[in-house]
Amino acid sequence: MNKIGFNVLAWTAGMSEDLLPILDRLKTIGYDGVEFFVGAPESPIYQQVGNHCRQLGLEVTTVTVVSPDANPINESAAVRAKGLERIKWAIDRSQELGSQLLAGPFHSAHAHFAAHPALDEEYARAAEILHAAGDYAAQANILLTPEALNRFECYLCNTMQQLAHLIKMTAHPHVQGMFDTHHANIEEKRYDTAIQTIAPFLRHVHISENDRGTPGDGHVPFDDAFAGLAAVGYKGWLTIEAFSRNDPDFANAINVWREYNNPWHIAENGLAFIKEMGAKHGL
Repeated sequence: MNKIGFNVLAWTAGMSEDLLPILDRLKTIGYDGVEFFVGAPESPIYQQVGNHCRQLGLEVTTVTVVSPDANPINESAAVRAKGLERIKWAIDRSQELGSQLLAGPFHSAHAHFAAHPALDEEYARAAEILHAAGDYAAQANILLTPEALNRFECYLCNTMQQLAHLIKMTAHPHVQGMFDTHHANIEEKRYDTAIQTIAPFLRHVHISENDRGTPGDGHVPFDDAFAGLAAVGYKGWLTIEAFSRNDPDFANAINVWREYNNPWHIAENGLAFIKEMGAKHGL
């Protein structure tokens, strides 16, 4: 069975001691690992939370984004340089947490759009920054897995075909890819074809329902997703990424305007659902 993780964004995008009892309970429930959003200011709390995870026996993955003023595909070399520094900062914080994998749409600025489809030169700029970030990640023993997002959050990479194209251009062993069932539900024609497309680079998976609530309660075709992952022999993380309004600032930033499910409903029922689907499809 693949390792199962839970992204604590269901509670907060922040990093504080308030996370410690949540981590304790996630371990008790039966999770193999947790995922943190790396976005808060630099603080000793990263090391403290990382130490707590190590004491519990919870493995860690991380996720981050970049802002428009640090956009890796911007025409300005100075702005692109800020993007690289921002990714390096996230790698440093990830290392303090004990993470060996940093995911997210850091190939370009989140929810920032141009009045045109993705351009060849934008892919080239993203690949250049990601390659440099891959060099930095290698010395920290951290794998970077850029993410394709739906059309309402990104325009550079919406599909696995686009993401695979960018990873090939980047050509760095520490820059691979990930698959998210929520974004795929919006952008992909077929889950099996999408997974086959990204399979050579697939190192991380987000299990996320169409409404970002409890996996299995919505209409994402999870049988297709799990069957597709099993068919390509995927052996990485199956990490639940779900959202709530527990952290209003974060919720407002990502357009979460209502509650989907209680975070503990998501954690408990989501874990059972992934185990059921994994057993069903031999994953």
